[in-house]
Amino acid sequence: MAGRIKKRKTLSYAKWGYLFILPFFIIYAIFQLYPMITTFVYAFQSVSQPAGSIAVINNGWNNFDNFRTLFATNDWLKYFGQTMLMQFMGFIPQLIVSLVLAVWFTDSRLKIKGASFFKAVIYMPNLIMATAMAQLFASMFYQGGPLHALFYHNSTKVSIINQSQKWALRWLVGFINFTMWFGNTTILLMAGVMGIDDSIFEAATIDGAGPIRTFKDITMPLLMPIFIYVFLTSLIGGIQMFDIPANLVPNSTTGGSKYQICTIIIYLNRFLGQNKNYGVAGALSILLFALTAVLSFIVFKTTSTDMSGAKAKKKAAKKAAAAKKVNA
Repeated sequence: MAGRIKKRKTLSYAKWGYLFILPFFIIYAIFQLYPMITTFVYAFQSVSQPAGSIAVINNGWNNFDNFRTLFATNDWLKYFGQTMLMQFMGFIPQLIVSLVLAVWFTDSRLKIKGASFFKAVIYMPNLIMATAMAQLFASMFYQGGPLHALFYHNSTKVSIINQSQKWALRWLVGFINFTMWFGNTTILLMAGVMGIDDSIFEAATIDGAGPIRTFKDITMPLLMPIFIYVFLTSLIGGIQMFDIPANLVPNSTTGGSKYQICTIIIYLNRFLGQNKNYGVAGALSILLFALTAVLSFIVFKTTSTDMSGAKAKKKAAKKAAAAKKVNA
């Protein structure tokens, strides 16, 4: 037909995009999604692997027997509380120090010399593996180490990390966590502070607001999204704490001779030891998932009263307008 309009062929490049991201989904499905689904299924089954055997024995569904085993002693709850305690022993000072350093390093009025050097130095402990860091501190406090003599037990003259002094060991775990992660937290908070418009701080200064008032009414509200991110990631990382407590006490992977620094993941590892009980381990994993979700939701709801910082921006805008009137 003479009047037929000839359609032009168009090339679609969308398939190439899907092709490039396909490896990620394949790897995720094999190494993360499938294990998560298997863990959930095992939580309601009697699955074990006897010592010295490569065969996994599955005796079928046992309903909630694995959960009953966990709640029979409530050890998991004790070790979960112990984990959170050691986490906050390191996280609270870490957050305070990181906030102070972030404000200092981003304040153009201070003109700190060598700021780039100090940023690199405080981040360097984050590059060291947690296991290596724990071994380093263990070698310093263990018998023959440089700090051993300072922490003798008064009566038995034995190193502190060989004793049942749970609070000393807990504070040491918290200090190691602080040393490793405060640099990373500082960098994240600095990025948040640098994302705030300088004109807001200038307006606050002209309006007569001091450093404390500026930090309280402007910096913290506008920094809240980054702050929540840091809090949540630290919370999740704290629940997964394993390497430091497991390697701090020499010749022990149980979290101390009397489990004084045993974390919930070390407790989980007991069910994956010589006589592997995948059913109880799966049940405990589900409990951890639920607790992490609940705690994250609580933190998010209690701290994200104004995620966009709209109130702070509105307040800062009023101050900027007032400052312009004064200058006019």
